[in-house]
Amino acid sequence: MAEAVYSQIADDLRAQISSGSLRPGDDVPTEAELAERWRTSRGPIRNALAALRAEGLIQTHRGRPARVVSKKADQAVDVSVPFTRWARELGVTPGAITQEISLRRAGAERASALEVSPDDTIVSVIRLRLLDGRPTMLERLSYREDVGRLLLQADLDAISITEHLAAHGHPIVGLQHEIDAVAADEQDAALLRVPSGSPILRLSRISRDADGRVFEASEDRYLSEVVRFTVAASGISADGQYLRAVGG
Repeated sequence: MAEAVYSQIADDLRAQISSGSLRPGDDVPTEAELAERWRTSRGPIRNALAALRAEGLIQTHRGRPARVVSKKADQAVDVSVPFTRWARELGVTPGAITQEISLRRAGAERASALEVSPDDTIVSVIRLRLLDGRPTMLERLSYREDVGRLLLQADLDAISITEHLAAHGHPIVGLQHEIDAVAADEQDAALLRVPSGSPILRLSRISRDADGRVFEASEDRYLSEVVRFTVAASGISADGQYLRAVGG
C-alpha cells in the first residue's frame, strides 16, 4: 500500500513540474503538507521526494522545503562568451542587479592579478546576474583604472560589460580561466539565496588586451544547481596529463 501511495505522490509532483504548475525555483509542498493532502505518513512522502531528487527534478536541503531544479545550462570553458549573449542563445532572459561599483586601492591580491602596484587605483564591480529573474551568478570584477573608468557612467544593469569595453577599444584578446568549488560566503549566500558554506562554482578569469596587458581580473560565482561547465579537448598531451594539481 505504501509503495502505491509513494508512486502516486511522485507521479503527481512530476506532472506538476512538467506542466509548469511547479516552476524551476519553486518550493515543493512540505512533507507535512503532502502528508495531510495524501492522508499518509511521512515515509511514502520521503520516498517520493527521493525518487524525484534521483531524477534531477528537485533539490533538497536540510531545514527547508525541497525546490524544483531547472535544467542546467551548459557553458564551455575554452571560449569567452559574454553572459548576456550566452543567456539569449539559450533562449532565456538575462538580467543584472549591480551591487557596487567603486574606485579603490588594489591591495596585494588584486595587484598581483592585475599586474599593478598595491597602491594603484582600480575599479571594482559587484554584480548579481539572473536567468529569467532567478539569481544565477555573482560577478566580482576588478579592472585596471584606465579601463574600469569606462564603466563609471554606464548603466551596468542594462549592458554586457564585456561588449561595452570591447566597443570602447578594450576587447579580450587573451584569456585565462580557472574553475574550482568554494564555500559560499555571507555575500554569496544572501544574493544567490543559498545557505552560507554551501558549495558553489567559481570561474576565475584573467583578461588581456592586444598588447598582452592584463586589464581584468574577475571571479564569477555560479549556482552549481543551475550551471555546469563542459571541457572539450582534441587529445591527450604528450606526457599523458590533462589535470593539474593545485600548487603542482
